[in-house]
Amino acid sequence: MLPSNEPVRLIDVDGSRIMDQPGRKEGYFFPDHQALRHGYAEMVKGRRINDQAGALVRQGRMAVYPSSHGQEACQVAAAMCLSEQDWLFPTYRDSVAVMAKGVPPVEVLELLRGSWHGGYNPYDYKVATQATPLATQLLHAVGLAHAAKLKGEDTVVLALCGDGASSEGDFHEALNFAAVFHVPVIFLIQNNGFAISVPLSQQTVAPSLAHKAIGYGMPGERVDGNDLAALLAVLGKFIQRARDGGGPALVEAHTYRMLAHTNADDATRYRSEEEVAQWVPRDPLLRLQHYLSAQGALSEQDEAQFAAEADEVAAAMRAGLNAEVEVDPMDLFRFVYAEPTAQLREQSEFLADELARAAQGQAGQAQGQTGEGMSR
Repeated sequence: MLPSNEPVRLIDVDGSRIMDQPGRKEGYFFPDHQALRHGYAEMVKGRRINDQAGALVRQGRMAVYPSSHGQEACQVAAAMCLSEQDWLFPTYRDSVAVMAKGVPPVEVLELLRGSWHGGYNPYDYKVATQATPLATQLLHAVGLAHAAKLKGEDTVVLALCGDGASSEGDFHEALNFAAVFHVPVIFLIQNNGFAISVPLSQQTVAPSLAHKAIGYGMPGERVDGNDLAALLAVLGKFIQRARDGGGPALVEAHTYRMLAHTNADDATRYRSEEEVAQWVPRDPLLRLQHYLSAQGALSEQDEAQFAAEADEVAAAMRAGLNAEVEVDPMDLFRFVYAEPTAQLREQSEFLADELARAAQGQAGQAQGQTGEGMSR
């Protein structure tokens, strides 16, 4: 159950394939060029999505956006490894993963825009709503995996979280429940170095977050979170293991949050520019681009096509988020309970009466102005 001594890496920082890595477990396949090309196209799209979402915040079209710039490999791999019937449980930073799983971008961003509930129906895409509280989605993921097992469904659940979530009680409860009941759920920690402003060194003294799996009786593994090939290999192995009845696993992806926690955060207060600069050459897009180009599997025409497709997604985001939302105040009451309580009915009737009287007043005022204009 012990994780590898070093994070599993299949493609080095310079884009060269690693044929052998001391201390690494065996049994990880190397993805074919077709899968890696698809993953690269999705990462190009993800980077463009992150940039466009940040611009929409600055334009006042969204309240906030937690960017996954630099973590696109984790985002894309999470979606690519799942089958159609599998579920994804994301965090607030996993918008790119949610989109890669098939949720339309505008529907994903409705949550951060604050226009209507979660923005999309989770059952339509097998994607839970993005969770802002740390680690709460992990318990929900385990519950769904347990239900799927009881019903005999061929379902695997992938639950995403950050390193900060590993300091929450819900994290430990979720892992313990998953192991005891032997449910098909994989926990993917995107260890990007900081829980907002708190570095990992002030959260744990464990050798790695993956080592925490041992205490719950499940395997743990470490992977280079900027290496799409390694992520597909490691996640693919454990997802298949869970599908075959092998139970849960914990994967720690070592990556880095290149931008601030959100647009409201000043990252310069707790980390240096020199630290960030060290991660620039490890960019997951550059690494995969170098590898595929060297293999003759990525041409300039391909890159132009992928960029154009990403621009189309960004344009759709702009159009969707620039459209004004028609707000219905009665939605405040429609979706609280399947059967409204007496108090909710009373409140909704009171609001409906207020709205009706306001509408009548506006109609009367408009009629009066029309009559006055005619008399003149």
